[in-house]
Amino acid sequence: MKLGNVLIPVADLDAAIAFYGLPVKFRDGDRFAALDGGGVTVALAGPEEHVAGSVAVSYKVADVDREVGELVARGAEVVREPEAGPHERRAVLRDPSGNVFVLYSPL
Repeated sequence: MKLGNVLIPVADLDAAIAFYGLPVKFRDGDRFAALDGGGVTVALAGPEEHVAGSVAVSYKVADVDREVGELVARGAEVVREPEAGPHERRAVLRDPSGNVFVLYSPL
């Protein structure tokens, strides 16, 4: 696993981009914007992409389904089963301490 981004759900993508004031690396309409946070990407998720329900760390993995199985065996709980998103395969899990996180793999 590799830290991919910090995912922040927002109500209005334009307002959030203006608020954070970071350079935009990628944008998909009103769904999603990736901002250059220096060493970490700040990922703003518009209402259509509120997959985790709160701020969550996202990890980039080679195989979402395999990682989900391995993490569940180590005590994670699946919040959202692996699914295809507009640009990635993703799943949402909760660690044994109750923290929500996202696993994703680009399509």
